[in-house]
Amino acid sequence: MTTTVLIVDDHPTFRATARMLLEAEGYDVVGEAPDGMTAIDAARELDPDVVLLDVNLPDIDGFAVAERITAEVDAPVVVLISSRDPSDFGPLVAGSGARGFIPKGELSGAAIAELL
Repeated sequence: MTTTVLIVDDHPTFRATARMLLEAEGYDVVGEAPDGMTAIDAARELDPDVVLLDVNLPDIDGFAVAERITAEVDAPVVVLISSRDPSDFGPLVAGSGARGFIPKGELSGAAIAELL
């Protein structure tokens, strides 16, 4: 069974790169979102297994988006991503309801699979 993914990032180039990388590793990218509000709606509509969620979004930060998505019944797994070091965020990752954090430079299907 293929794992479905929603990619949330405000940079179109990163979304395209992440899509290519994950699809090449057998994931099914079911959608993309450029901001937090769109991500919340897309997570409800598309019902992905995983939401790959950037911490820095133009409207709502990724931690607040993660809290809202994971509060839903049958919520997807949320994995936070950022180009910043995870130590910059302290306890915010754990407090957001996200399953974990992956630095953008280390994104891979295997890294996501370790968090599932």
